[in-house]
Amino acid sequence: MNKYEVAVVVSANLTDEERAAVIEQIKGYIAKYQGTVTEVEEWGKKRLAYEIRKEVEGYYYFIQTEAEPVMAVELEKDLRIMQETVLRYLIVSADEK
Repeated sequence: MNKYEVAVVVSANLTDEERAAVIEQIKGYIAKYQGTVTEVEEWGKKRLAYEIRKEVEGYYYFIQTEAEPVMAVELEKDLRIMQETVLRYLIVSADEK
C-alpha cells in the first residue's frame, strides 16, 4: 500500500452540508478502490490565486490515504467528472524516503 495526499478545492458557493457530501463522496471513491482514508484536514475558505470558472474563493481539503496505485488513476477520473463542485484537485504520492 502506498500513501497518497489528495488536495481538493471545493466551490465556495456550496452550503456546509453540500461540501460535507462532496468530501464523503470522495472518501467513498477512495474506499471503492480499496483505499483507506487516514486523515482529512479542512483548511477552510481561501482566496484563489486566479479566477476559476468565475469563482475567486474555494474551500481547501487535504485527504491522506493509503491505497494501491490504481486508486490514484481511478480517483482522478472520478474527480474530473465532479467539475460542478470540485474546482481543482491534485493527487500526490506521500511516500517517505
